[in-house]
Amino acid sequence: MERLGTGIGWRPEIADAVERMPGVDWVETVAENVCPGHLPESLLRLRDRGVTVVPHGVSLGLGGAHRPEAARLAGLAERALALGSPLVTEHIAFVRAGGPPTGSPPLEAGHLLPVPRTRDALDVLCENVRIAQESLPVPLAVENIAALFSWPDEEMTEGQFLYELVDRTGVRLLIDVANLHTNHVNRGEDPAGALDELPVEAIAYVHVAGGHERDGVWHDSHAHPVPEPVLDILADLASRITPPGVLLERDDDFPEQAELERELRAIRETVRGRTAAGGRTAAGGPADPATADRGGSPVRSGAVRPTPRRAGVPVPVDPACEEPGDPGPGATDPARRRLALAQTALLSSLVAGAAPPEGFDRVRLGVQTDALAAKRAGVVAKVAPELPRILGEEYRPAFLAYAQDRPMTGGHRRDALDFAEHLLRAGRPEGTRARRRLRTWWRERSGPTPPSSRPAARLARTARRILSRH
Repeated sequence: MERLGTGIGWRPEIADAVERMPGVDWVETVAENVCPGHLPESLLRLRDRGVTVVPHGVSLGLGGAHRPEAARLAGLAERALALGSPLVTEHIAFVRAGGPPTGSPPLEAGHLLPVPRTRDALDVLCENVRIAQESLPVPLAVENIAALFSWPDEEMTEGQFLYELVDRTGVRLLIDVANLHTNHVNRGEDPAGALDELPVEAIAYVHVAGGHERDGVWHDSHAHPVPEPVLDILADLASRITPPGVLLERDDDFPEQAELERELRAIRETVRGRTAAGGRTAAGGPADPATADRGGSPVRSGAVRPTPRRAGVPVPVDPACEEPGDPGPGATDPARRRLALAQTALLSSLVAGAAPPEGFDRVRLGVQTDALAAKRAGVVAKVAPELPRILGEEYRPAFLAYAQDRPMTGGHRRDALDFAEHLLRAGRPEGTRARRRLRTWWRERSGPTPPSSRPAARLARTARRILSRH
């Protein structure tokens, strides 16, 4: 795996600042937020300057009971090729459930949720990872996630679970030290113990991010400065091995460029300070602090995928017959069915108002339910910014009430339209002018295509608005 150096998560809100920052060796972009045929100019300039760009997927759901959708895999592959990336990354999480054979409608979480550390879940995850590896043109690395709750009756620790995953598939790891801290606070898991069990030689790179604690629960917000305990875990990791790359994540409440640069310096100094004391490289050799940030020889060529050690025959993906929600034939079918039922029961309680499954901490599930609804409201406000402008202070409480028992089933843009329709059917908002604006917005966006910007089309829309007032 090629040595990446020190990087930062590229987001449109800080694109100009990232381009100006000294010492940024590479960037990571959320894969689903870029279109291969219309890449942001900022990313193109960075790529042309020789800055490595890595697409980071959030929607595959590799830890889910269903096999990865061929279309999603093709999209991730297309982005990797368009960006000239040496690898792509995803999460060890599930993001949807329901559908056949659960007897439940399809459900979307809108967030990354933890998989149970059981043999069933591991078998399914390994098969899903192998499918993804076969479909991608570059190596895959998967990330440990943060969690607010634990599954009952788990059979392995996180370190044991990840070790077996790597041993059976040869997949690389993206280790998020902020998530290790989150799981320490929320689930009582020892970060040092997790690092003891990890196959650290499989690390592709490391995430570092901030969060905040409220009522004894740590929220992995990516909207706060990196705290000292997270840097301490990074230092512990760097004392064991020199990570090929370390990246600062920030997704909201973006600070000034100078503050981001200070955080990058702290990350860089933390890694250098510990690797200088005798860490190993990801290939197992001695660390060279002088080449820890870019310029060092690649540990393994990014153009050649490592040959994984596999427990069974890879399951090929046939795009012509692959359907979302259809597990299809395979040795893990019984495990998939059991996992599908468990994940559907959990997600139904989190997003559809169903009773919590047996064995879960109901208080923690309540915290997760509130967090999912809040994140959903925030994302809808970003993809449909007109809604908060039309509804004002009524937007957030109205959306949170709407989300209590109405799960998202078709993505956030569909969610925005469904929310607006729900309000209009209930005769809301109360103000006539606001209700008229909401109705006009909903009508223009609920058709098969976006409204045209041609003068004649604009004139026709204006006429319809005038007529609708009478």
